[in-house]
Amino acid sequence: MIMRLREVASVIRSKNAGPTILTIDVMFGKRENYDLVIRSGALSAETVQKLYDVEDVKVIHCPGALAIKVVMPRKIIAGTPGDGDVYGAQQHTPLLGVEI
Repeated sequence: MIMRLREVASVIRSKNAGPTILTIDVMFGKRENYDLVIRSGALSAETVQKLYDVEDVKVIHCPGALAIKVVMPRKIIAGTPGDGDVYGAQQHTPLLGVEI
């Protein structure tokens, strides 16, 4: 059975960490779901780099908080012409369908 990240995470959200950096928080309500995603390797820097077509992605595991934080550069500086999401609040959607 194929499971997707959106099915096992309690919260998946994105936001700016300044005008050039985007962060995505993936939080879990159960240890077993957090462990499942970590063991699967599905949420790796390489996966995120391919999904977002960026380099220099960091994936930080926070086991005490049952969370994973993704940090990456924004492709377009927040607020500049062509930026359709000034706050970075809509940038998490490509991760919703990641297969675990």
